[in-house]
Amino acid sequence: MMQFVLVIYHGSFPLPGTPQAESVTEEQRQSVYADFAALGRRENVKAGPPLGLPADATTVRVVDGSTVTADGPFRGVENAIGGYAVVEADDLAAAVEIAASIPQARMGGAVEVRPSEKYW
Repeated sequence: MMQFVLVIYHGSFPLPGTPQAESVTEEQRQSVYADFAALGRRENVKAGPPLGLPADATTVRVVDGSTVTADGPFRGVENAIGGYAVVEADDLAAAVEIAASIPQARMGGAVEVRPSEKYW
């Protein structure tokens, strides 16, 4: 088994708590919730905790030895990370199949699949 990290990007899917979220029908919302619930029931998937909204993020950098903070995500909202999961899979194709079941993959966002590595 290999370990992969799935990085989930919001994309153009309306963020919860925003006026645009009102455009999502109850049927769409329930479908998204059902997909995430099914993902959470898989024994080979460990989801990270839900992340707050990109607007509530604080980006930290160190410039010339000084800590500098900025309100908001490092990237624009469309590229903001909405969550992550760790997956145990036989190979990349199996991890991609799991990533394809994440709603953002089909609703204007994306899911990046990265093999987990040991660096130290």
